[in-house]
Amino acid sequence: MNKIDELQKLIDSANRIVFFGGAGVSTESGIKDFRSKDGLYQLHSKYGCPYEQMLSHTYFFENTDTFYKFYREMMINTNAKPNDAHKYLAKLEKSKNVTIITQNIDGLHQEAGSINVLEIHGSIHRNSCLDCHEHFSLEDILKLDNVPRCPKCGGLIKPDVTLYEEQLDIGVLNEAIYQLSHADLLIIAGTSLSVYPASGLVNYFRGSNIVVINKEPLNVRSNNLLEINEPVGKVFGQLHI
Repeated sequence: MNKIDELQKLIDSANRIVFFGGAGVSTESGIKDFRSKDGLYQLHSKYGCPYEQMLSHTYFFENTDTFYKFYREMMINTNAKPNDAHKYLAKLEKSKNVTIITQNIDGLHQEAGSINVLEIHGSIHRNSCLDCHEHFSLEDILKLDNVPRCPKCGGLIKPDVTLYEEQLDIGVLNEAIYQLSHADLLIIAGTSLSVYPASGLVNYFRGSNIVVINKEPLNVRSNNLLEINEPVGKVFGQLHI
């Protein structure tokens, strides 16, 4: 039995599935990842500051204009569309208990049709005024000046994206822990498992089977581990519901 057939069998026999995904889930949609050899953090910064540093709470408030120039250019991709991984998981949710825990902020899982999505690091599609807390969509932000200001009160608008130095949403974390601890199949895909505390969530899994789908091998230990070192979308494109 090849690895794709093994994965298919695991999915077919599972009752509760958690899909834990990182940036590599969306690379086949045209969105760069962060830490691979071709990732965002490996690129030469045109702003005189490493891109990783620009995604910090401190940088946002001290260099808001430059942050937004970078954010609009590098973090927002309105041309990106769901790939085979997003589409398969959305279809699977109609017949299985599936929870998606994503570190991505692109909203492609929801665009594909998934409902049970926990966004650990927030979303580019949600934005709010820091003064009056009015909410704005991505479309609203794209219509405003580079540094978006609230049309009602003039306050600074910030994306609902968790930056370095900021805490994750405790409600989302607790729900992720609950779903992981009750799942019988965990699929880890497109992530280096190097961003904490989000990556530490996989330690709450108490089920029997773990699948890793990632271009590079990961240090995941399990008695029942299936590892597939292929692009995530390519793998899910070979599965059926």
